[in-house]
Amino acid sequence: MTNYWKNKKILLTGGSGFFGTHLIEELLQNGAKKENILIPRSKTYDLRSAKNLKEIVKDIDVVLHLAARVGGIGYNRDHPAEMFYDNIMMGTQLMHEAYSAGVSKFVAIGTICCYPKHTPIPFREDNLWNGYPEETNAPYGLAKKMLLVQAQAYRQQYGFNAIFLLPVNLYGPGDNFDTASSHVIPALIRKFVEAKKMNAPSVEVWGTGKSTREFLYVKDAAKAVRMATESYDNSDPVNIGAGFEISIKDLVKKIRDMVGFKGEVVFDRSKPDGQPRRMLDTSRAVKEFGYKATTTFDDGLKSVIDWYESSLLQKPQG
Repeated sequence: MTNYWKNKKILLTGGSGFFGTHLIEELLQNGAKKENILIPRSKTYDLRSAKNLKEIVKDIDVVLHLAARVGGIGYNRDHPAEMFYDNIMMGTQLMHEAYSAGVSKFVAIGTICCYPKHTPIPFREDNLWNGYPEETNAPYGLAKKMLLVQAQAYRQQYGFNAIFLLPVNLYGPGDNFDTASSHVIPALIRKFVEAKKMNAPSVEVWGTGKSTREFLYVKDAAKAVRMATESYDNSDPVNIGAGFEISIKDLVKKIRDMVGFKGEVVFDRSKPDGQPRRMLDTSRAVKEFGYKATTTFDDGLKSVIDWYESSLLQKPQG
């Protein structure tokens, strides 16, 4: 519990989403008041509209910008224009209106997709500009990356206190399991659970399985954002991760075994792998605001599988 959040009026975009719901829980546990957290809903506020943004930043102390149009490799590949336009319009205009309204702290949530395709492992923040992002993620990654440029420019010219955080892929209870837009962990869990239920002989997985990823448990990510907001005031971007990498092949095996699917796994090599490798150097987060992830990957995965299977049992049948 800290005094930082006491009486602070907070604008949390994306607050009704997967990450947002966990961040709200983290804030409430650390002194924020529910009535002081404004969550603009997409049905009411189009966050691409400057007029709407001007309205919602009035009398706000802290902006936590989580809202984004996101998806997996297939969704990114099929919707590049929307991924670029929606994300850049939401973020750029929101930061400008927040500065204009006198907001005291702006926290921009970036993405690991900001990094160049062939970044040396582990990804260090100093390598952020040393190449072009992986092609299927580039429109999304570059749109989010412009928030870093804007944050640094507004800090330099206006003294605006904006920070930029770079989380890896998040996972956890309440994740998006939609087949069209889910990321790799919920997508695999759903595939194996359904295959087990139907006694399917095999499950198909995109790519070769050779690419690697790093995953951060959503509750750990929420803690990182809360800690950075409280005590990090600098123009340098900060990685938020768990500090490990796992191949998609090993991830598939781990989830298959945890779900209890006994069939075969078939890799569709005609489908893209995405970025070859991903793993963050998280030393800056440790140094600057004492953050380190604490949830083991096996414990985190088990909680997601348990949550998904229990949610299926609660759904009406027929």
